[in-house]
Amino acid sequence: MTQAEKEQDNGKEKDKERDKEKEKEQQRGVKRPIAPPTIPDPLQEQIQSNFVVVIHPGSRTLRIGRATDTLPLTIPHVIARRHKQSGQPRYEDAWLLREGLNKPESNEQRQNGLKMVDQAIWSKKMSNGVRRTPVSAEQARAYNCQIRPAVLDSSSRVKWTNTAHHPPHLVGEEALHVNPSDCYNIHWPMVRGQLNVHAGPGGSLTAVLADLETIWSHVIQKQLDIPLKDLKYYRCILLVPDIYNRQHIKEVVNMLLLNMGFSAIIVHQESVCATFGSGLSSACVVDVGDQKTSLCCVEDGVSHRNSRLCLAYGGSDVTRTFFWLLQRAGFPYRDCQLSSRLDCQLLQHLKEIFCHLDQDISGLQDHEFQTRLPESPALLYQVRLGDEKLEAPMGLFYPTTFGIVGQKMTSLQYRSQGDSEDPHDEHYLLSTQSKQDQSSKSAADRKAVSRPGGGLDGEMSGQGGVGELSDLPRGCGSGGSGGGMKGEMELGPAQGECLMGAGEVEEPLSAHLSRKTAIMSQFESKALGLDKAILHSIDCCASDETKRKMYSSILVVGGGLMFHGAQEFLLHRIINKMPPSFRRLVDNVEVITRPKDMDPRAAFVW
Repeated sequence: MTQAEKEQDNGKEKDKERDKEKEKEQQRGVKRPIAPPTIPDPLQEQIQSNFVVVIHPGSRTLRIGRATDTLPLTIPHVIARRHKQSGQPRYEDAWLLREGLNKPESNEQRQNGLKMVDQAIWSKKMSNGVRRTPVSAEQARAYNCQIRPAVLDSSSRVKWTNTAHHPPHLVGEEALHVNPSDCYNIHWPMVRGQLNVHAGPGGSLTAVLADLETIWSHVIQKQLDIPLKDLKYYRCILLVPDIYNRQHIKEVVNMLLLNMGFSAIIVHQESVCATFGSGLSSACVVDVGDQKTSLCCVEDGVSHRNSRLCLAYGGSDVTRTFFWLLQRAGFPYRDCQLSSRLDCQLLQHLKEIFCHLDQDISGLQDHEFQTRLPESPALLYQVRLGDEKLEAPMGLFYPTTFGIVGQKMTSLQYRSQGDSEDPHDEHYLLSTQSKQDQSSKSAADRKAVSRPGGGLDGEMSGQGGVGELSDLPRGCGSGGSGGGMKGEMELGPAQGECLMGAGEVEEPLSAHLSRKTAIMSQFESKALGLDKAILHSIDCCASDETKRKMYSSILVVGGGLMFHGAQEFLLHRIINKMPPSFRRLVDNVEVITRPKDMDPRAAFVW
């Protein structure tokens, strides 16, 4: 008998012995534990980065791409829709123009803001210790009024978009170059970071969502080369503002999942994405966009609700102010109009190449620029400019220079009013919260309110008296809808107590609410300068340690502050205005304008 046969026989004998033992146990009534059936672990699906699409919608620019792309695609966030009926009146959303500019007080306010800007320019010495020599706009005007353009080419080689085949819609650059005489309406679906819902044509929520779907679907299909039928294999990352309209975000998410067909979606706030995209764990994020400026303090990936602030001005307001200063200086391109899309593009370009925040650059300087318009020759202009190049971007620190009157200029995030389709919304959570939890939370909120918001006293950006915001305590801002959406949100109990302060004499509820509303309206009608807004946002943080972190890492993203000298200029203003107590605690105040030497406009994810 071989060794293998012996082992086989031994195995059979062991099996027989095992069976005999089981029979004996059954006869004795011994119960053996029943082993549960083995359930295989579900296989964790590996998410492939090239099957993730990142969408970052802005007021003027759409940034979109795969998560694996080095840089996103950048497309004008605009759509042109063909008229459904002949003879239909033409409609176009404004670009650089906005409400509140044609009020009787607008020009006076603009002049007052410019005086404050000039005073700030002349009061600060240059790096060599010499004060700047003021340059009068009349000196530049005398030269510019004599300038006549030189013809570079009889044809500008720029053409209107060909609409002979009557496309139902055009997107991006094609939409920008639609001839005004063609039968198309021009829509920008987002304004100041929110959906552009208005009373005019194409301003309903349904129409705005349809515009977003058309633009995004077109770009995904034509430029990312992803067939729309394959989106069921893709996931989406959607970047939203820090102060958002909850209902609008819900509608956009439904559109992406149900209409466009993404398999899954995750919504991220811009400030949190900016910190991770820049390689930082904590920072005070300052996002200066085209139409709004948002601020938020992020600590270890968490956005502090109380520090969120949205200012209703941005790069387009600087561009419009620069045009006004150019006109004052005798701008030689006299046919330039803010109502023309192509002229707005030109002004945007001139702002980017001429404007700066370097106070060492002074005196009159000569510049050149070209105009290339469809059906017109290419022209070369000479222009002489002085302080106009510095005054325009300084409007971000003195917003009265923008001349905006009667508009909501500052937004906080309020408590959501709830959602009838969500059984576990904030109202449900509040109503089911125990009274003990509610009272302890209110006590903690009252304890946090110790003094008025820092950095808000003083000039108040020239728009009011010294103590006009002294009734608004630190930490009163908390999370919801951004600019232009009055009445959609209201303050919750905790925010109301924070707003009114602690330990006050009891008063009737109606008087309490009316006083709270008056203080909020007063605060939101004021346009904080960028430096004051940063100080206010940081001061709303709960602890001194968190504030110290924020001062040591002020991250500036977005394209609205991409001026030469902006980093040093902002740093100087922050150090001069920060509370004296923190100057001793903070080892190093740092302003980061180009994280990892990347374009700050693409620092959010890519």
